[in-house]
Amino acid sequence: MTSSPARRDHGWWPYLVPYFTFLVLGELQSRLSPESGAWFRMGRVLLVASLVAYFVRRGAYPELRGYPRDPRRIAADVAVGLAGVVLWVAPYLLIPWLPRPGPETAFDPNALGEGLRPLVLAARFFGFALVTPVMEELFIRSFLIRVVDVYGAGGDFRKVPIGRYTAWSFWIVLGAFTLSHMPWEWPVAVAWCALANLWLYRQRHIVSVIVLHAATNAGLLLLVLAADAWGWNLWWFV
Repeated sequence: MTSSPARRDHGWWPYLVPYFTFLVLGELQSRLSPESGAWFRMGRVLLVASLVAYFVRRGAYPELRGYPRDPRRIAADVAVGLAGVVLWVAPYLLIPWLPRPGPETAFDPNALGEGLRPLVLAARFFGFALVTPVMEELFIRSFLIRVVDVYGAGGDFRKVPIGRYTAWSFWIVLGAFTLSHMPWEWPVAVAWCALANLWLYRQRHIVSVIVLHAATNAGLLLLVLAADAWGWNLWWFV
């Protein structure tokens, strides 16, 4: 009697598990007090980072390999990411009637007191500028953008080249990315996501967009810190 062939791994879990762990824990965090939420946020970031690292060690993200170590290319990816900071912030500074959240929803670097402010900021930087770009880009512009192209046809998304353009996947990713943000962020999320998609089509490597995303988030946090030093509260951006 011959055994049936082994079922082929679909390869979805390395992308789904970190992303949806991040979302579910974020929902739980929103129900906690500010102090408990600050500690919970740190644990959430460490858990998601550990999940991504686990799948990296297992070789689950071959698309991360082969990023050109050309300083000019890295500088270009960073420059586009910093342009994304302007794209994200400028509309709210220039157009007063755009919706924005209340101050009670803003990130509080003093949630654990002044003495632990450096720890809270370091954890926020690690999560916002390092963990989130890797986790989110692997899901959005490596997994989702490719799985949309093969869904229904029974194909393997891993055979779709990184950075291949189709109108269907472009708009699905644009919608998914936008809806993953707060409603007040939607106008700028649409524009920023379109920029990231177009850069992916140009560079054809997911690490380029991870670098772009990291530069935007790091730039946002540094801008907010600078504004805070001048007495201008922009913590709702991060």
